[in-house]
Amino acid sequence: MAAQINSKKNQTARETAFRFGEFQLYPAERLLKRNDAPVPLTAKALDTLHCLVSNAGRLVSKEALMETVWPGTFVAEANLTNAIVSLRKIVGRDAIRTVSKYGYRFELSVDGEPGVTRSSYEVFARAKELTSHRSLEGLMRARDLYWLCLAEDPEFAPAWAWLGRTCAILAKFSNKSGDTEMTLAHAALRRAFTIDPELACAHQFYTTIQTDTGEAIQALERLRLRLSRHPAEPETLAGLVQALRFCGLLDESVEAHRSAMELDPALVTSVAHTHFLRGEFQATLESYSGRAAFYLDAAAWAALGHGDRARTLLAQRLPNAGCSAMMTAAMSSLLAIVEERFSDAVAIMERRETFEEPELLFYFARHYAYLDRADEALQMIRRVVDQGFVCAPETLQDDPWLGSVRARPGFADLLRTVEDAVEHIRRKWRSGGKLPLFLAIPELPQVLRSAEDDTPGEMPGSRPAIGV
Repeated sequence: MAAQINSKKNQTARETAFRFGEFQLYPAERLLKRNDAPVPLTAKALDTLHCLVSNAGRLVSKEALMETVWPGTFVAEANLTNAIVSLRKIVGRDAIRTVSKYGYRFELSVDGEPGVTRSSYEVFARAKELTSHRSLEGLMRARDLYWLCLAEDPEFAPAWAWLGRTCAILAKFSNKSGDTEMTLAHAALRRAFTIDPELACAHQFYTTIQTDTGEAIQALERLRLRLSRHPAEPETLAGLVQALRFCGLLDESVEAHRSAMELDPALVTSVAHTHFLRGEFQATLESYSGRAAFYLDAAAWAALGHGDRARTLLAQRLPNAGCSAMMTAAMSSLLAIVEERFSDAVAIMERRETFEEPELLFYFARHYAYLDRADEALQMIRRVVDQGFVCAPETLQDDPWLGSVRARPGFADLLRTVEDAVEHIRRKWRSGGKLPLFLAIPELPQVLRSAEDDTPGEMPGSRPAIGV
């Protein structure tokens, strides 16, 4: 009985150590233990280990380590190398991974950290795993686990950030109240920033909310400033994948993804959507796999002319998806298209509720264009642009599903407007070199307002084969 009571007490008492494998690191006591036996370490090796373990799973740059371990002092990089060598002899060679040219990453799983109860940390780890898989059932379970964790440790900033991320995904994809979930997402991320303004994952997760609500340029500026302080932070680069795409900079979006993967190959970005807009549909399928899927891979198969593959995926998902009305309309209308029920596809899109998520609205515009409803497609693209999704000119010019739109008289004006806007953003983005000075463009909403069609009516375009 006493052992059982002590076990419960250990679970609910706040930790004083980082726990990983058979080790316990006590920062306040400046002590490392292995199975509760002290392990001798030099002061600088201990500081290095603390910096790595407190950022476990994330890259820590050489510059950050040097500044943390030898603050305000110029020392040769060999001092850091020697500290890493000595640590690997103790915690294992594979525990600390070298990220060539950048720094180091602590690879062992950390099961507890100071200030957080053991039980909360275990719940948090389970919730993160569920969020990463992105199934709706798992996301709802993860949301409840984050609340459970925060009820015990309300100052646990990463739990607030991951709760915000989970609620934002549910707002977009779940059939529950999207407004409520998005309100919770905003509140949770604000709380995370209040506790820790420098929390990397919070900056990454907040980007999705900004871009989806018409603030892609503000997100780009925020991430640029953060990158200037943390030039080798993969979470910031992952956020840039989305922000750059929403600003029409597709090449730069892919490059941000590549840089993020070089730093952290396990990181997940939204690059699949960038590949889709670039017309790289096979790359879309490759980068979209490995997690719960809804719409994009089916759309890529349809664009490749494999309507049968798209139909199979959508027919399997729709009955059990439990998706939001917005996502259900996107999936259902695409299924109707690949089944050549074109009037049903139009009816589904016309019955849709008022949606404001701009990237998904662009996919609706593609559906309209494919169905030779060029006026509706062009109107929706204008709306998307006005809502802050700056369609990349190469997408408008090359997407095979937009053929009917390109035949409309108003398309040329829209394309010129978007080309001017994207070139303006690109110049600002590149003007300062590697870390450019990018300024928000207050006149952008006016710049992006498109002229009305000068010719009424509808002009059919060429419809590419789906291959049903």
